[in-house]
Amino acid sequence: MRNSDASDVEPRAGLATWHLCWQAAVGREFFSDVSLYGRVQARLVDAHRRRGGQLLDYVLLPTEIHVVSVLPSGETPGGIARAVGNVVSRWVRQSQPITSPVLAAPFRAHRLLSLGELREELRMLAWRPVFQRQCRTPIHHSHGALRVALGLRTSPPGFNARPMLQAFDSSVVEARAALKAWIARRPADRDLLAWELARGLRLACGRSSPQRSVAVDLRGTAAAALVAEGGSAGIDGALEVLGRWAAARLGIAGPLESLPSVDPRGVRCRALVGCLAVRHRICSAASVARYFGRAKATLSEQMAAARKRPSEQLLIATPVEVILAEVAAVRRRK
Repeated sequence: MRNSDASDVEPRAGLATWHLCWQAAVGREFFSDVSLYGRVQARLVDAHRRRGGQLLDYVLLPTEIHVVSVLPSGETPGGIARAVGNVVSRWVRQSQPITSPVLAAPFRAHRLLSLGELREELRMLAWRPVFQRQCRTPIHHSHGALRVALGLRTSPPGFNARPMLQAFDSSVVEARAALKAWIARRPADRDLLAWELARGLRLACGRSSPQRSVAVDLRGTAAAALVAEGGSAGIDGALEVLGRWAAARLGIAGPLESLPSVDPRGVRCRALVGCLAVRHRICSAASVARYFGRAKATLSEQMAAARKRPSEQLLIATPVEVILAEVAAVRRRK
């Protein structure tokens, strides 16, 4: 496999790679009529051809349709999404004459900014049918591009699997071996949760906030990673993770709750958590205040003061990747 890492940029200027997803509304299934599998595949190919795009990967599931698209300059994912979503909705209504929406949302889009991100997306999509209990292993799912790329089934009319293989090697034989080895590693549960949250496929919930969908842009990826680190506690779990990290950085030994409410170290820690939560779009300052049992106005004043202190400015600017690495390091030492 060619040497590459997540810092690689897209190899061809003017092109953008996107993951598009359509999710069925509650009570709906896309493929109750099995003939729709072939028709949807053909529609995906045609929609990309008409807009000068490239269909890199696709995964068809009963309640989800996933596509990885390479689009030329000036072409937005919305054009592909409408060309596919509107037609698929009409076909599903014809096969399921029920008066209710077909799609849970018009579509969701996430841009892939590097070859490393593209490969990671391909692995997540390869395992999606397994996590949805459609098959036992990724290569057993018959309604997707993976088996075509691996040479396990013939290509649908108009679909070319070569671009997917070129993400791993220029040689078809070497690329297939590299792709198969790459998807062999099952994603960790925490990585899966973060991916689902960032793609809008799962809702993040907690006592500090009503149930809501995490944003699907790049900044939403940071929020998803923190919520996933918090586990089943959702948004509260993410705030707890930030609280542990902030307390360690501020030299607070023991639980934050053990400090007196007026202790300046606790005040600084809560303000830092609030700043980080708002910066990474985990939740609002009001939600952080409710989590800590404090007045929103008071916490907002403390957050404003924290943003003016140079030492706190550096902590607020800490990347999520660093925060999670330090939290994991502390967890391993215990």
